[in-house]
Amino acid sequence: MSVAELDAAKQEEFAGRMIQVVNDTCLGLMAGVGHQTGLFDTMAGMAPATSAEIAEAAGLDERYVREWLGAMVTGGIVDYRPERAVYVLPTEHAASLTRTAGPDNLARIAQDFGMMGEVEQQVVEAFRTGAGVPYSAYPRFQALQAEESGEVFDLALVDGIVTLVPGLTERLREGIDVLDVGTGQGHAVNVLARAFPASRFLGLDMSEDGIAAARAEAAELGLGNADFRVGDSAELTGSYDLVTAFDVIHDLARPAAALAAVADALRDDGVFLMGDIAASSRLEENIDHPLGPGLYTFSVFYCLSVSLSEGGEGLGTAWGEQTARRMLAEAGFGHVHTRRVEGDILNVYYVARR
Repeated sequence: MSVAELDAAKQEEFAGRMIQVVNDTCLGLMAGVGHQTGLFDTMAGMAPATSAEIAEAAGLDERYVREWLGAMVTGGIVDYRPERAVYVLPTEHAASLTRTAGPDNLARIAQDFGMMGEVEQQVVEAFRTGAGVPYSAYPRFQALQAEESGEVFDLALVDGIVTLVPGLTERLREGIDVLDVGTGQGHAVNVLARAFPASRFLGLDMSEDGIAAARAEAAELGLGNADFRVGDSAELTGSYDLVTAFDVIHDLARPAAALAAVADALRDDGVFLMGDIAASSRLEENIDHPLGPGLYTFSVFYCLSVSLSEGGEGLGTAWGEQTARRMLAEAGFGHVHTRRVEGDILNVYYVARR
């Protein structure tokens, strides 16, 4: 197609779209900074204030705070009143930006952009080699993931997610054996262990740092029914009444082997409760997904690249409901039902039995 054949209006519209992409990408990085520095939390409790007042309240350098505020104002996040040179975070905006918002805090997710930037050149090289990026290149990943999932677990694990399985709450109260694979820093195990003291919980993860953090939290909470071990989810030992896996299976190098191991580890009346990506395995069905571009970006920058670096299958976003159901069936699960938790656009929960 020659230049003369281009639709000028369409080209101009798309150029404007790309300018917005650049601005929003920068704004996303700045939102992550606002979360990590506590600026959003500080401003949510303040009357209109100057940059110096905000910096003092947050314990930060005024010059950096003033420049950050410039991005927030021009990006429509913070309101500015030039006659007094004061800034204010609208209550309606704080509801999506502060720690008190719990799972609704989207600024917490925005800090992942900085983490992705740290490995950008390694990801670019992986495009050329296909070798992937090792887990060790993401030293902040587990802490960020724990912060994100921890708020969901605190709010909804006991009264929302567990109740998706009929009768499970009663069984946990009576006392059963539970395994959480890919437990990370173990917060899900500790939340459940505290809520159901008659049950016995084991968290398994390949990360020694994660297991150390999980043990420390369990000790701080005085939990005698929570244990943690370093191990491979594809090589399970023991038998359990309940196995859980939250946002982990699609990241594994050997997801099929892990699912088969879970099936083998379940007792006859056992159940596998798996939370994972709420998306389709088919691109055309993800076009209207509210976080569609985010799903594919996170996959390239972490899920796909880490799996491939370990010689894994590299499922990434190829793992969706269709693939999950097929792999669960191949692992020996004959009864699979999907459930959703209200307000959770990121996850779908699979209730699977052999």
